[in-house]
Amino acid sequence: MPIKLPSDLPAFNVLKNEGVMVMDESDAARQDIRPLRIALLNLMPKKIQTENQFARLIGSTPLQIDLHLIRMSEHQTRNTAAEHMENFYRPFSEVRDEYFDGLIITGAPIEHLDFHDVTYWDELREVMDWTQSHVHSTLGVCWGGMAMINHFHGVKKHILPAKAFGCFRHDNLAPASPYLNGFSDDCVVPVSRWTEMRQSEIDAAPGLTTLLGSAEVGPCLVEDPKHRALYIFNHFEYDSDTLKQEYDRDVAAGTAINVPCNYYPGDDPTKAPQNRWRSHAHLLYGNWINQIYQTTPYDLTRIGR
Repeated sequence: MPIKLPSDLPAFNVLKNEGVMVMDESDAARQDIRPLRIALLNLMPKKIQTENQFARLIGSTPLQIDLHLIRMSEHQTRNTAAEHMENFYRPFSEVRDEYFDGLIITGAPIEHLDFHDVTYWDELREVMDWTQSHVHSTLGVCWGGMAMINHFHGVKKHILPAKAFGCFRHDNLAPASPYLNGFSDDCVVPVSRWTEMRQSEIDAAPGLTTLLGSAEVGPCLVEDPKHRALYIFNHFEYDSDTLKQEYDRDVAAGTAINVPCNYYPGDDPTKAPQNRWRSHAHLLYGNWINQIYQTTPYDLTRIGR
């Protein structure tokens, strides 16, 4: 939660420049409290697992969150019961006239496909354009982030020679960013992808700032102020055993896969994995929710104006 200080108090600018959440009297006075409307566009096959992961993170702040589950209108999942989808999800076609404080677009296991070969790409492009007039802040995760940065900036994804798989240390490149408030100088983030976004191409796109990055697996978290968006290419939301589930699945299927690095003690898959990212995961999503709370209009119909 932000701290309210007089704007002319020296500590106000000192703390603000350090990335501490501060607001002055006028900002505090204009805010009426209401639930934040956050939507989850869930593109993952294991819908319930993904719902749990994101709800856990965005539900850990003192603010009230009104969570809405959204799916692509025409695409039908084969991994989640139809009854669950019918009871809890609405297609995008039914929510296009609504407004949201925040939207999370998840990843999808379709990295090998060119964006234009994805069956729901046209509708997803419509969703991404819709965010500019109906969503205050959007968070694209893994493939969802790659899709957004490609759509808005033309940054391409590149196939890796081997899967980036494991827990990798990332540098805090923007300590004063409000999204990294409370972050250490570096942090561990789970990575599971066959593609990458290249820092040189992100640097060439105007207006983008990389907040977290790794010498081993490249950029992780990118801020796009113009489009009120964050793109994260890795998986802070993962549970302790998510990488283990992926590894065990591939081993059982006979798929060539390396042991996820820096995940099991001694890289020994017979041992229980260690979660070394949970605290930073809560920090990142808590900071995102807090930034939404501080900046979103009370009247949602004013989003994008």
